[in-house]
Amino acid sequence: MVNLKELSEMKEPITGGHRLCGGCGIPIILRQVLHATDKPVVVANATGCCEVTTTIFPQTNWNVPYIHSAFANVGSTMTGIVRMYQALKKKGKIDKEIKFLAIGGDGGTFDIGLQSLSGALERGEKFVYLCYNNESYTNTGYQRSGATQRGTWTTTTPVGKIQKGKTIKRKNLTEIVAAHEIPYVAQSTCGYWNDLITKAQKAFSTDGPAFLNVLSPCVPGWNFESNLTQMISKLAVETRYWPLYEIENGHYRFTLNPKQKPLEEFLKLQGRFKHLLRPENKDILDALKRDIYEDFEKLQAKSSQK
Repeated sequence: MVNLKELSEMKEPITGGHRLCGGCGIPIILRQVLHATDKPVVVANATGCCEVTTTIFPQTNWNVPYIHSAFANVGSTMTGIVRMYQALKKKGKIDKEIKFLAIGGDGGTFDIGLQSLSGALERGEKFVYLCYNNESYTNTGYQRSGATQRGTWTTTTPVGKIQKGKTIKRKNLTEIVAAHEIPYVAQSTCGYWNDLITKAQKAFSTDGPAFLNVLSPCVPGWNFESNLTQMISKLAVETRYWPLYEIENGHYRFTLNPKQKPLEEFLKLQGRFKHLLRPENKDILDALKRDIYEDFEKLQAKSSQK
C-alpha cells in the first residue's frame, strides 16, 4: 500500500508549467507512476502528447534523466539504455540500482511502436513500459488509433449519413502483451490513484519487463469539461468499459470490480460518443455493449482459473 505522507514529501519528477491541456490525464498518470519508486529513474519517451508538451526547447519539465525517441522505437531506445547500464554495472562503473521507464501514447504503443515493444518483451528487457492511453492520435488532431473503441467519433472515423464513428472494436493490447508471457501486466486509470501507484510499484520491482496500460482521458479529443477527468476515469471502470486488473506471472486478478453502472453514464459526458445515444444509432450502442460484456466475461473466466 502507498504511504500518503511519504508520497507527499517526494520530489516532483515532473514540474508544473508544461503545455498539456487543463484536465489532461497524462500529468496525473506520470506523477503517480514516478512516485511509485524511491530509486533513481531514467525515462525514455516516444513522440506524442507527453513529449511535445514537456520538452519544448530550450525548456524541460523533467527532473529525471530523460531521452526523447522517435514515434516508433521507444522500446528499442530503452533497450539500449538498459543494456548500457548493465554493462557499466558489470564493470563496476555504476554501483546503484536504477529503474527504467519507457513511455508512449496509444498511437506509439498499439500501432506505430508495437514492433519495438514486442521485441523488447520477447527479449526480456528489464524496464517498465507505460502506455498513457487516450484512445486516439490526439497530438496530431484526434485521428483513430488501434485503441479507439467501436462507435467513437474521430476526425478519421466521422459521424454522418454514411458512417457512424469507428466501425470495429478496439485492439486488446493488454492481452497481446500478456501473450508474451512477461512477469507483470496491468490495466489502470488515473481516477484510482492507489490502484495505479500500487501497480507501478509492482512493475518497478519486477525482475523483467512490465507493462502498464493506463486509460488517460483527453479533454479536447473526448470532448468533455476539464473538471470531469477523474469522474470519467472512475465511470470507465464502474461501467466495465475499462476493467482494472493485473496479470502476475500468468495469473489474472481483478484489482477493483465494482457493481456495474449503465454504460450510458460514461458515454453521455463525452462529445465523442453523443451520437450513440440517439435512437437511430441503437444498433451501434448495442454492439459496443456486447463487446464490453464479452471481454469482461473472458476476463472473469481467466481470473477464476487456478
